[in-house]
Order: sequence, then C-alpha cells, then structure tokens
Amino acid sequence: MEDINKLTQKIIGLAINVHKNLGPGFVERIYQRALYLEFKNNNLLFDREKKISIYYHNALLGYEKVDFIIENKIIIEIKCVGEINEIHKAQLLSYLKAANLKLGLLINFAKPIIEIKRLINSALR
Repeated sequence: MEDINKLTQKIIGLAINVHKNLGPGFVERIYQRALYLEFKNNNLLFDREKKISIYYHNALLGYEKVDFIIENKIIIEIKCVGEINEIHKAQLLSYLKAANLKLGLLINFAKPIIEIKRLINSALR
C-alpha cells in the first residue's frame, strides 16, 4: 500500500501544479490536457479516456470513459464544478467497482483552492 500512497501524493502534487499555473475557470478538457502533459513529463504510466466495461449479470451494458487510469491502480476523475457532491462521488465509486480498482481521486479545478477527494472501493480489501 505504501507505493500507492506515494503514487497518490505524486498525482496530487502534479494536479496542484496544474491548478497553480492555470487557476480556476477553464473547462475540464483543458485541465485534462494539462494533466496529460504532467503525467507524461513525469514518466507515469497511464491511460487517458480509458473505456471501462459496465456489466449487469454478466451482460455487457455498455462503456464509460474515465479521465485517467494511472499505473492500472488509480482512477482520476476531473471536475470543474462549484462543489463536489454525492453524485460525483457515486460516479467515481461505480467506476472503481466496474474497473475492479481500489482507489480513485476526484479533482475539482473550479475553486480558488483545488479540491481533491480520495475515494476507496470498499468491495476490495
């Protein structure tokens, strides 16, 4: 678990750098592009706009795209909203469950101070 904590700290540090440089006020895709550059320049292994499969009783219902999956361990969801609410948290938790991953970061760039929520898929131990 220690390396996932170090990875989480690194991701948060890079998100803070993006926020310091761009500030609030842009749409999600701008922050996603900036994070893409930060992740790439810092040699992180990641998938951008990764499709995850959604199943119900072994039947494929469709796909959802997540902003990033970092090193096949952490889902990153970018938001530009007044407040992170329960719907945003539920969405990320559903993505974690569908991707069978334990940890997700919800990053809100819309505020003067970046807002980051760390969510855990409690179904995984």
